[in-house]
Amino acid sequence: MKKTIAMCCVALSLTACGGMSSRDQATVVGAGVGTAAGAALTGDVGGAVVGGVVGGVVGNQIKK
Repeated sequence: MKKTIAMCCVALSLTACGGMSSRDQATVVGAGVGTAAGAALTGDVGGAVVGGVVGGVVGNQIKK
């Protein structure tokens, strides 16, 4: 049951990006990677937030 729910969540999250521009997709990916990196490096919620913001800005500017 958990595997089915996880698969549905993954499928829904992948289709959510279907209508996004490549710049929007890069922003979302950058924010996700930045959040994970910020949390891993600092072990703090504040670090995760800052990492997400910085990652989103970097991802947005890469696809400019």
